[in-house]
Amino acid sequence: MNQMNKKTISTAYAGRLGAFALAAAALTGCASTSNNPKDPLEGFNRTMFSFNDTVDKVALKPAAQAYDTVVPTPVQRGVGNFFGNIGDVWSSINQLLQGRIEQGVSTFMRVAINTTFGLGGVLDVATEARLPREKSDFGQTLGKWGVGSGPYVVLPFFGPSTLRDTAGMPVDLYGDLWTYKRPTRWRNVGAVVRIVDRRAQLLDASTLLEDAALDKYDFVRDAYLQRRQSQINGASGGSEQKEETIKP
Repeated sequence: MNQMNKKTISTAYAGRLGAFALAAAALTGCASTSNNPKDPLEGFNRTMFSFNDTVDKVALKPAAQAYDTVVPTPVQRGVGNFFGNIGDVWSSINQLLQGRIEQGVSTFMRVAINTTFGLGGVLDVATEARLPREKSDFGQTLGKWGVGSGPYVVLPFFGPSTLRDTAGMPVDLYGDLWTYKRPTRWRNVGAVVRIVDRRAQLLDASTLLEDAALDKYDFVRDAYLQRRQSQINGASGGSEQKEETIKP
């Protein structure tokens, strides 16, 4: 049984690392320069951005639109709450690793309250109890520990990132409790639902982006870098910005 568990986790791990490996291989052969010191790989990044945008338009956005049309709003909210509750466990651990003990305990209390009184996290009781969600990941933790962000990079399928955040992604995968869900088929179904639900939450924002941004690439890059810096500053004691970044 242990060997089977390790094998399934390793498969998921390998799948996610495949995108990282693809990006790394492309980077070695596409090291175009840029005048922007924060984005020295702009040529490669724009290519990946265009690829991701095409994938989104062809597959992900239509799936999210169908999901948004067919699935009642209360059910969508429950799905988002459920997976958000799972994500809160890893957020709590990262907040503790960052030395933010009070916030880490608060997030842990969110999990306890929503799991116990919110039907396993389907209902977000904790927010009503004035315990709002604050997401944290290992990339933020590395930033809190003093690791520089490195160059901006757009990963295939995953979207905007930095070298530091990319290094933290495999750790985030292992920290996500859904990775250990059995049987594997239910884990995979849940992973797809999670992605589609998250994309559905961003439908209005992506429409606004398409209508307003003169250069979508520049807009997404700048928004991502500002948001991540805000989160690192928040981990150091400032206020934290909680909005999602659109990821074509």
